[in-house]
Amino acid sequence: MKAPDKRAAALRAALERHNHLYYVKDAPEITDAEYDRLFRELQALEEAHPELRTDWSPTARVGGTPLSEFLPVRHKTPMLSIGNAFEADEVQAFDRRAREALGVTSIEYAVEPKFDGLAVSLVYRDGPFVQGATRGDGTTGEDITPNLRTVRSIPQFIKAAGQLEVRGEVLMFRKEFEQLNARQREAGEKEYVNPRNAAAGAVRQLDSRITARRQLRFFAYALAQVPAKMPPTHSRALEYLEDLGFPVSEEIDVVQGVPGLVAYYERMARKRDRLPFAIDGVVYKVNRLDWQEKLGYVSRAPRFALAHKYPAEEQATEVLGIDVQVGRTGILTPVARLKAVFVGGATVTNATLHNEDELRRKDVWTGDTVVVRRAGDVIPEVARVQKPGPRRPEDRFEMPKHCPVCASPVVRVPGEAATRCTGGLYCKAQRKQTLIHYASRRAMDIEGLGEKLVDQLVENNLVKSLADLYALPREALVNLERMGEVSTTNLLAGIQKSTTAALERFIYGLGIPGVGEEVAKILARHFRSMDALLRANWAGLAEDKEAARKENAKRKKRGEPPVAVPLEGIGPEIMESIEKFLHESHNREVVARLQKAISLEAPAAGAQTVSVKTFVLTGSLSGMSRDKAKAALEAKGHKVTGSVSKKTDFVVTGEEAGSKLAEARKLGVKVLSENEFLEMLKSL
Repeated sequence: MKAPDKRAAALRAALERHNHLYYVKDAPEITDAEYDRLFRELQALEEAHPELRTDWSPTARVGGTPLSEFLPVRHKTPMLSIGNAFEADEVQAFDRRAREALGVTSIEYAVEPKFDGLAVSLVYRDGPFVQGATRGDGTTGEDITPNLRTVRSIPQFIKAAGQLEVRGEVLMFRKEFEQLNARQREAGEKEYVNPRNAAAGAVRQLDSRITARRQLRFFAYALAQVPAKMPPTHSRALEYLEDLGFPVSEEIDVVQGVPGLVAYYERMARKRDRLPFAIDGVVYKVNRLDWQEKLGYVSRAPRFALAHKYPAEEQATEVLGIDVQVGRTGILTPVARLKAVFVGGATVTNATLHNEDELRRKDVWTGDTVVVRRAGDVIPEVARVQKPGPRRPEDRFEMPKHCPVCASPVVRVPGEAATRCTGGLYCKAQRKQTLIHYASRRAMDIEGLGEKLVDQLVENNLVKSLADLYALPREALVNLERMGEVSTTNLLAGIQKSTTAALERFIYGLGIPGVGEEVAKILARHFRSMDALLRANWAGLAEDKEAARKENAKRKKRGEPPVAVPLEGIGPEIMESIEKFLHESHNREVVARLQKAISLEAPAAGAQTVSVKTFVLTGSLSGMSRDKAKAALEAKGHKVTGSVSKKTDFVVTGEEAGSKLAEARKLGVKVLSENEFLEMLKSL
């Protein structure tokens, strides 16, 4: 008989090979019973010889001890979302922009299905799988390594030295989804809406043993980091991943130009219903990786990739009634209650009618048969009336005169289609949505403060404004449904953690209409304190902006450097919205109470007074990561872009600088070494 260590190694290799054959190649060589026999033998060996256990053993795929929380993981390279296209002319425009930016007449594209699952990142170090994470907000995700170990199509060990990062999609095949819902029905439990929700919920379980029971699949679609030299094209990178044992979709192809893109889109549309998994479109990527780097990024999306979505799915059903929902900003939205219908991969019982004007234009009444449209995660909407109902006087919708939640008067906003509740943060509906927004990851990031708990806090009058979060009594929380000691401790810890926060997160978290993340950053850089923002002279700022623009027009003619434009990027409508929000007495009272509970961290002093410079980072920096370098520049009020142009002021080069360095030299852009950059950073 072989020594235990050699037998264990042989069993691991055999089990992983059979996992790959079954889950990746769909070509099993042994029966399930034979696989189970080998698995039990390995389990027995590891129990008898604990020193033989490894994190990447096939026995780790059954799940382990439940976690208390997911730890944050900062992505070395951001996991960005891809821009969407729905029409052929949008695809043509994407190709034209790419060709013009690259200076070529035709582009080769890698094309692939757009999986309807959950994006994840896998990191391997000298062979073993060491970390798996969700996309999160694109910069920081959640460590879900124990859960991803249970996904049998993800290799536990690869034959590659150094660190390698793979990105892909975790999903559930239609067949396994139907089996899961059958088990849910038999157990008398709630069924899942669609395969994507079932997969996403399984991946984010604190108990990895639950994940293991969901029969999830994985497909690799990108190579983010490789220890050796990167392959020259995206398609070659996928071939490399396949050689290492990663599952890659058989539907991936390489095409030339717009005709090739459109032909692939149409081909996949015909095959869509026959695929074992759900897709909601196809993805186009410029195949050459050096061209991808040259094209770079815009905002939160790459310029070298596009998701071409399929049209929304439609089904007919009956309108049972029309209700009104009150949103976070007080807008009243008419919503059609529907006879349940399956459309776009989900069972739909409600669909938005947007606003009173849209409802009148479509002429929707209770009792009508309507066509409901849904695509992917888009909110279902009533597209049109297919057949009018009896249309009695009581079937016609009328916008209420008072808020259905707080009974405050409602007003029609001049110049808008919106009708708003005047109850402000006193309205429970607005209060709930404001709390959820305030606690969200990109705002104050309060772990554990979800929708169901917020409902209880508001309904029990424990939270009447955002400031009440910081005075929640422990004894009241413990007695709430599904709370208890552990959940209460975790929630209070999350709230305490939020008492130190970046100013821009706090501003964003207040939920000021029109103020998203980027506007919040601009406000934080300009004012640097909440007190200064509250004291702002908005009329004076508008005059200063106009004066700076006129001055820059003169300087441009004289060839002189521009002066900084105050609040550049914030238009007059948003400025008016901010002013109205901050001048409302109740909002000022809430902000004052929040300031007593929270220590706000402002951006670097003086950032708003400097002339904004545009930087491009290329290559690996040894003194800090590129993410940190970007954050440091943005904190000082400067811009970091992904591609070099005539408007670029500096290109910072690290080790293995690529085509951006050549482009900078070609355009005469100032090139900085890492040491020169670090010295400049001190004085910016």
